[in-house]
Amino acid sequence: MTDSSLAEQARSTFERLRLLINGTWTSGTSDKEEPVINPANGRALGMLPHASPADIEAAVQAAQRGFLVWAVTPAIERRRVLLEAARLLRERIPLLAHILTLEQGKTLDESRAELGSAIDIFEWYAEETRRIYGRTIPARQVGTVQTVTHEPIGIAAAFTPWNFPALTPARKMAGAIAAGCSCIIKASEETPATCIALATACMDAGLPPGVLNVVFGVPSEVSQALLEHPLVRKVSFTGSIAVGKHLSMQAAEHGMKRCTMELGGHAPVLVFDDADVDRAAEICAAGRFRNAGQVCVAPSRFYVQRSAYARFVERFQQAADRLVVGDGLEKTTTMGPLASQRRISAMKSFVDDAVARGARVVSGGSNIERDGFFWRPTVLADVPDEARAMREETFGPIAPIAPFDSMNEALARANALPFGLASFVFTSSGTLAVQASSGLAAGMVGVNNLGISIAEAPFGGVKESGIGSEGGIEGLQAYLLTKFISSMQA
Repeated sequence: MTDSSLAEQARSTFERLRLLINGTWTSGTSDKEEPVINPANGRALGMLPHASPADIEAAVQAAQRGFLVWAVTPAIERRRVLLEAARLLRERIPLLAHILTLEQGKTLDESRAELGSAIDIFEWYAEETRRIYGRTIPARQVGTVQTVTHEPIGIAAAFTPWNFPALTPARKMAGAIAAGCSCIIKASEETPATCIALATACMDAGLPPGVLNVVFGVPSEVSQALLEHPLVRKVSFTGSIAVGKHLSMQAAEHGMKRCTMELGGHAPVLVFDDADVDRAAEICAAGRFRNAGQVCVAPSRFYVQRSAYARFVERFQQAADRLVVGDGLEKTTTMGPLASQRRISAMKSFVDDAVARGARVVSGGSNIERDGFFWRPTVLADVPDEARAMREETFGPIAPIAPFDSMNEALARANALPFGLASFVFTSSGTLAVQASSGLAAGMVGVNNLGISIAEAPFGGVKESGIGSEGGIEGLQAYLLTKFISSMQA
């Protein structure tokens, strides 16, 4: 498929953005819509319709009908649908990567990789449908059979952000579908087309009407309507801590709905002086600037043992300076734009605050004057712990670095924040690796690598970074109820 053909098909995709309700793509009954903006040039790609309250109600009723069908559908059939959806998505990667890059901004290579990970999730959950095992408990009386079974929880309401428009919806869609639930997903209004493409593949694969519904609108209005609805029994949210807390309270108030919350993080990195410092700096820079730093589990604050500190900063700077910032569709680009103009303002405030507190700007530190929302990869050295960049998730291409002297000091500083999503350690010592990874308060720890997000492993945090996990067997269990049955002969 040629670049011009991909561009034409993508343009057509953004001209017909729709809601999915009861198996039908529709513009809904609301007169509200909003533009979807290309962050590489600030221009509109298309107009996205909002769901009206009547549309939301229709989606819930469709999901309830879909659930009644899907919950009793044999696991082997759920597996078939998920595998077929994965096959279709793999065939469509060239076009979907183009669409994803247009609406989100990341490079085509990053978009292809994200789609590959999303497809892995569909395939993983497809196979797990056949392993939703119960168990038999030895009875205390003759003539009694005691069993434990797992049943789909019901309608799941899923909310996803803009930074990973394929991966995050895939975790929620595939988990719910595999478990036998129905799902109403509200993806980000900033990146809707990728989620629509995932849902299209599911429908093309034979998913019954109503099992999966896609809606858009004012986030607070959509979430309130879904969380207050008595038929919705599960909530899965990825986003900010403040919104996650609010949704959790709503879920508790309106029927004690089960929640999975994957919230914010600020991943510390401990680099010990016995590590391969050059390799650690290269890996960390690649991870920090991936997706322009807009990654919840990206390494985001760096503590380097003092004797290795100068070398680490130097190599990190070199890696940052090699990056080519531009439109993600351009083959030479290695870092795309930020999501919006408000992210540019946020980056400036983080840098200004760090400098005012004594940090040094080693590289970058400013925006790029061109159409779109571009910020230079920024490396800050000698950043004090009280700087905002060391305390708040920057969610952008800023790397604050500081030295440390001892293990206890490093762990104390790493664990000082209320976040606990991801952490990373670089060392050649097995003893230090065990001590540091055990001592870090995080749901996921990478030792000498950043590979903590795979389909077969749980993905989630501790403290204010969330509740529960997605991915792995834990992600499937999040959509299942546990039932104990004690049956005695009459």
